Formats: sequence, structure tokens, C-alpha cells
Amino acid sequence: MLHVISQDLSSFNTLGLRSNASALVRYEHAGQLPALSQLAQTYKKVFVLGGGSNVVLAPDLSALVVKVESRGVRLVAESSDAWLVEAQAGENWHEFVGSCVDKGWLGLENLALIPGTVGAAPVQNIGAYGVELEQRIQSVTAWNLQECRLVEMNAEACRFSYRDSFFKHEPMGRWLITAVRFRLPKAWKAVLGYPDLRQHAILAAAGENATARQVFDAVCEIRRRKLPDPAVLGNAGSFFKNPVVSPARYEALHKAHEQLVAYPQDNGDYKLAAGWLIDQAGWKGRRMGPVGVHDRQALVLVNHGGATAQDIAQLAQTIRVDVAARFDVVLEQEPVAIA
Repeated sequence: MLHVISQDLSSFNTLGLRSNASALVRYEHAGQLPALSQLAQTYKKVFVLGGGSNVVLAPDLSALVVKVESRGVRLVAESSDAWLVEAQAGENWHEFVGSCVDKGWLGLENLALIPGTVGAAPVQNIGAYGVELEQRIQSVTAWNLQECRLVEMNAEACRFSYRDSFFKHEPMGRWLITAVRFRLPKAWKAVLGYPDLRQHAILAAAGENATARQVFDAVCEIRRRKLPDPAVLGNAGSFFKNPVVSPARYEALHKAHEQLVAYPQDNGDYKLAAGWLIDQAGWKGRRMGPVGVHDRQALVLVNHGGATAQDIAQLAQTIRVDVAARFDVVLEQEPVAIA
């Protein structure tokens, strides 16, 4: 049985924006899927909400909001070279990563403390400290709400790219990810390419003998030191994508700005540090009314209290215009705006 209710979403989004859904239904298990499709047909718009960590919610949502709360983790199979682990979409991402480390299913530890749910992770193709989610995904199971059918998609079908996937280009509310399967290799080796990890005291001392638990703990410590806790200061994590530019564009920028922070990509392009660009433009720690830029990480926009989606949009646009004028680089917003 599905129950539709009106719901204040202020505590359901990590930015803490004032927002209200006139119709919200909770998805808890696969047995609800057919009824959920029938319900969805009665609304013009449907919005699937996970942990609310990558959204900018309007004050009033007319869409049917499907709050994903399904739980469960299981070992599907084990071979000589890998574990195949499945997690339901409503599982808390960080808790899932921690439980995998506890069980010896390794390979996700660099993605610790990223807010959100397991089901939302493939949509954004989350990544951090040298690991992209697409490297670990075996398949994604998703329900097509319009066609009432369950589909299992391999990593190739998900069309993963930098902070992007097939799901981000589909109409909002068409797909509900129900479960994700991860292939975690037994031939594990710590991924310590990022300077923050290499220079961390514990990992530097451990070197090649670093354990997954040490990597997990180090990532958590670094993220807590650099990023605000959404429970204390509303935020959606990294608000802008790191822009990718051609080698020629990189060389021109580097010539004009010798301290430019960038990371070479396998195809020869360069990924610029958006936080550095914003910092150099003088935005770190600045406020515009109830919103502002975090004083320790310029890539994070924060809600100091009472902010709305419009406040966030105005700040983001002002920063984009300033960075474009100074560096001729266009910043792209990561969180999805939901009206």
C-alpha cells in the first residue's frame, strides 16, 4: 500500500533549503513498483529523491516526490578474483562503504563520507581521490516508471563519464534505480595518487603497506577537515564541476596564471580545479545574504540559514560570471535544480 502525504523537505536536502512537497510517497521494497508506476501516471511530474545531497529544491514542488528508502546489502557471488556485492538504492552510501571495508570487500574506501544514497551514486557517477564509481560498478537495476519494467544495465549501458551518466540525460522521474551491484577486486591495492592522501601522516608512514581501513579513515579525516558537515552548515558538497580543457587552453591559462591547479587526463586534456578558480576570484568566505562560499573550500556553497533556491541560484550565477570574466572558463553546476 502506498500512502501519499504532504511533506516539509527542509530536512530532506543537505542544503537545508526551505521546500515543501504537496505529494510524497516512500519507496521501500520492489513489491511496490507496479503500484508506484500506476500512481506516477496520475502526476505530470515525478521526482526521485535519495539523500538530497545533490539537489537544489524550489520552495514548492508540484511533482510527486518518490523518497527512496529501500535497504539491504548482500554478497551475490564470489570468484577467485572478485566479490560481487549488491546494495539496495536506499542504503546510506557512506555506511555502505564502511560496511564493505569491515567485511573485507575492498575498492570503495576512497569514496568514503560522500553524502547521499547508493541509488543516487551512479546517476552522478561519484568520484573522489582517484577513484570513479564507474570503475567498481558491475550493473545497475532500474525500474522504468512509465513502462512498468525492470531493467538491468551494465556499466557500458550506463554511459558513465565525468560526473555524468545515462540517467542524467533521461526525463526527470522516468527511472527509479532500485539496486546497484559492485565488482570489488580481490587483488586490492591502495589508490594514493592524490597529494592529500600521499601526504597524510598515517598513509605516508604506511606507504605501500597501507590498508583499506587506513585509507578509509584518512579520507574521512581529510573530508571532515576540508568540508562542512551538512548537519551543521547546509551544503551540497562540490557545487561546480571541475572544468576540463584542451592542452592548448591549459597552456594558455598556465602561462597567464603560473599557480594554476590542474590534473592531466588520460586523453591529454586537463581538469582544472574549480575551487582554485573561485578562490583566486576572491570568493572564499564571502556571503550574499543568507548564502555564501565556505571559508575553507571555495567549491562549496553554504546556507547560513533561511535560504531558498533563488538565493543559491543568484550566488552561483554571480560566481560563474566572475570566473568567466577572469579566466574565460565556464563553470557547470553539479547539483540538480528541482522546481
